[in-house]
Amino acid sequence: MSKTEKEAGIRVPNPEVSDRAKRRRFTAAYKLSVLRELDSCTESGEIGAVLRREGLYSSHIAKWRDKRAAGELQALEPRKRGRRARARHPLEAEVARLEREKAKLAEELRKAKLIISVQKKLATLLGIPASELPEESE
Repeated sequence: MSKTEKEAGIRVPNPEVSDRAKRRRFTAAYKLSVLRELDSCTESGEIGAVLRREGLYSSHIAKWRDKRAAGELQALEPRKRGRRARARHPLEAEVARLEREKAKLAEELRKAKLIISVQKKLATLLGIPASELPEESE
């Protein structure tokens, strides 16, 4: 910014454009105030001037008017985007916990069977008779 621009109070806009557009969200109070202002417009071109000043499109206004006419004031509030959370069954958490426990016990059983088979092979190598080994229960 040059010295004369600073003295004159002129702001030069930043020419940088962000890499990602940001979605605008309007509150219900703002929407209603814009609608009231537009409803009070009587002169030709006033509505267009308000839309340009606020940076809005006529489609915004049409949707907002439809919502207002339907009496959905809370519908004018911005809503959370994305999928809605699905209702969870009350026993779903318990089932998941039991399945994890079952998988853990199955892994422990697999390890125990592996250890027993290694012990049997070692006993055979050392010459310990099979009658002295404990029985494997399945």
